[in-house]
Amino acid sequence: MKSGLEEKEGLIQTLDYPIDFSMREITMMHYIWMLIVGIVVGAIARLIVPGSEHMGIFLTGILGIAGSFVGGFISRLFSRPEDGAIVHPAGILLSIVGAILVLLAYNHFVR
Repeated sequence: MKSGLEEKEGLIQTLDYPIDFSMREITMMHYIWMLIVGIVVGAIARLIVPGSEHMGIFLTGILGIAGSFVGGFISRLFSRPEDGAIVHPAGILLSIVGAILVLLAYNHFVR
């Protein structure tokens, strides 16, 4: 009796329809997920920093993504990343801190 799952070379595939994601699809899903998390992080940073920034949702996402990179560089100061990594994974809290710093710099230099 078959259970509908088959383990082959360390991967579990369904017998009826195997799931086959190409690297292009995985990369696109990664970019979409990065933009969604960036929007959330950027929105939290915009709520914390006083003032009215006239940014759309896309620029808020870019703000959050840039904040994640800044947070990664900040975390690199305190701990060493894995071998070969350029930045350290920041996490949500350091991403928000980085987005706040980017937003303050934006307000200072652009306005």
